[in-house]
Amino acid sequence: MDLDELFPDKPKDPLTLLTREDLDPLSVEELHARVAVLEGEISRVRAKIENAVNFRASADAIFKK
Repeated sequence: MDLDELFPDKPKDPLTLLTREDLDPLSVEELHARVAVLEGEISRVRAKIENAVNFRASADAIFKK
């Protein structure tokens, strides 16, 4: 038995699927809504990065010799 049969492919990455999605069927309003949602997600990711950097800096300051 082939290992590929035992372990099927993982689902595709949602971000990759999002970037390949056909935008032609969407209206201008739907495209604006999509941009707003994506900008919100960008803000959320940037905040997470900032929190991670600040946490690391705080931990380094505590354990610095």
